[in-house]
Order: sequence, then structure tokens, then C-alpha cells
Amino acid sequence: MSRLTEPKKGLTYAEAGVDIEAANRAVELMRQSVRRTLRPEVLTDIGGFGGLFALDTKKYREPVLVSGTDGVGTKLRVAFMVDRHDTVGIDLVAMCVNDILVQGAEPLFFLDYLAVGKVDPERVSAVVEGIAEGCRLAGCALIGGETAEMPGFYAAEEYDMAGFAVGVVERSRIVDGAAIHEGDVLLGLASSGLHSNGFSLARKVLLEIGELDVDSYLHELGRTIGEELLVPTRIYVRSVLPLLGEFTVRGMAHITGGGITENLPRILPAGLKAVVDRDSWPVPPIFDLIREIGNVAADEMYRTFNMGIGFVLVVPSDEADAVTDRLRAQGEQVFRIGQIADGPRVVEYK
Repeated sequence: MSRLTEPKKGLTYAEAGVDIEAANRAVELMRQSVRRTLRPEVLTDIGGFGGLFALDTKKYREPVLVSGTDGVGTKLRVAFMVDRHDTVGIDLVAMCVNDILVQGAEPLFFLDYLAVGKVDPERVSAVVEGIAEGCRLAGCALIGGETAEMPGFYAAEEYDMAGFAVGVVERSRIVDGAAIHEGDVLLGLASSGLHSNGFSLARKVLLEIGELDVDSYLHELGRTIGEELLVPTRIYVRSVLPLLGEFTVRGMAHITGGGITENLPRILPAGLKAVVDRDSWPVPPIFDLIREIGNVAADEMYRTFNMGIGFVLVVPSDEADAVTDRLRAQGEQVFRIGQIADGPRVVEYK
């Protein structure tokens, strides 16, 4: 018998580490979560090669598409340690939609890329359910995604992910900070904690220097370290977007990696600085814990973490109270954290 006709059992894709059946099961588990995010403009269902979205051209005269992409960073390491995977998807969406909100954009749709060492259908479904929940909170559709099984590249229990958000804004209503004036007020919206930034330092301090365990319960936090670190990033879209048609919002900043120190100057015109009063809002206890255990200097804390302020709006002084009232009515914690003054384009703390 020739070599070509010998009845040998050939190697399968599954034996090489890629399980197509498990991937198909994961898709079925996530299908309903994804469908609950769909908007009327979505023309396709899950499982196609591309997502179709029909832009509402009657709503916008000069629509400008705004896109953003981000990940969750080493916060995923905490999810692995706790073995909880239904919250980091919210972080993924938040990091992207809050970024495009800064320019006044309404998030329309979202795509995710999930790379895993081995497809565990329940774990993949939990991650995507979190992404879907984030999309519901932001009002955007989860229109597509990719789950890539990569044995030998990631450990079997590990994964990484990236997100991609697309939004739209009327050209005449783009918020870019160019109209910011001296005397404008800085309104800070409270964060839910660390959000998704500074986790390399946070893990170093808490889990290595402090020798704490993710299951360690701390009275000052009111929960375990793991629970605190996995609190999802706040999504500010539904609170902030309605303001843009009613009030004068001259600039916005999403306070992510780099903290207030690095993010606020990104929206300031030349010749203006942001003067921020550190005593104008309560700093969540997780930040005090990191500072004390790691002996981290105040300046380093404020240029690494959000310190309790996740989003900043720059508004005229005569509208600050009305904007604050409206945001509080939406359930936001809002603080007047400073003002704009003449000077070099930096953040000055007092």
C-alpha cells in the first residue's frame, strides 16, 4: 500500500491546541448578550465576516466619525488571580468610549479582540458578557469581535484583549479645548476607584511590598483587595452627552494613565494652565493605602492614578453650578476641583 493510501490517523487542529468546537460553543453562549446591545442602525447579526452599521444621516448634517482603541492592561492579572472575568469587559468599553466622549462623540458601535491561550467557553462568555454590559451602559452596539485561540503564545488560563469604539459628532459641535478661557471652571466627576490604570504599580505595592492577598479583607475598603481592584471603570457617556446640547462645555479630559497631571494639559490651549485644588474632593481609601504601603510621593500618585477623579469638564464659571446640578441629578458625584489661569500648559496643584 502506498504512503498516500495508508489508513493513518492524521493530526487535528484540536490536537495542536485549537478547539473549533469550543470556540463555537463560546459564540453560542455570548449570542444573547451581544444581541441585547444592538441599535436600530445595526444591519447584521453575530457571526458574520463584518459588522454593518447604517449611519443616521438625517440626525447629522456634517457627521464626523471619532474612533478610539485601548486595552485593560495588567488589571487582567488580578482577574486571573481572583478567577473573575465578568467585569474587565466593562473596563475595556469604558476606556474606549470615555476617550471619544472627550471630543463630544456619541459612541455608535464597538468591536473587541480577545486572544486566549485556550478557549474556555464559559470564561470567554463571561468576558464578552462584561463587554456587552459596558456597551449597554454606553448606549453603543457590540457589532463584532474576534476570539483568537493561541496555544503556546498565552498560558492556557490567560488572555489579553483590545477594544475599538467608533462614535459620531456634528462637525460644528466637536469639543477640542480650543475655546477654553481664563477663569473657566474645572468640574471633576468621581471615579469608582483605580479604574484601569496604574495597575503595575498598584500590584507591586499591594501584593508584593504589602504582601497582601487578593482575598485579604481590609476594613478601610469594606471588601477584599481583589474585589476593590476589579471594580469596573465608570462610563460617563449617558451623564455627559446630554449636557453638550444644553450647556457650554469647552473641554473635557478622561483621566487615565498619567492621572490629572498628564491628561488635563492635553486639552489646554497654549498660554493657559489648570490650577487644581487637591483638597476639593475626597480621595478614595485605595489610593491612601497604596501611598502609605509603597511610600509613594504625592506627585507620583497624581501622575499615575486618577486619585478619585475619572473625568473632567471645563465650563464657563457662570454655568458651573447648573452643570453640576444636572450631573448630580444623573447620579454623578461632581466636585469643583479648580480653574483655568494664565500660564504654561501644565497642571498646577495647590
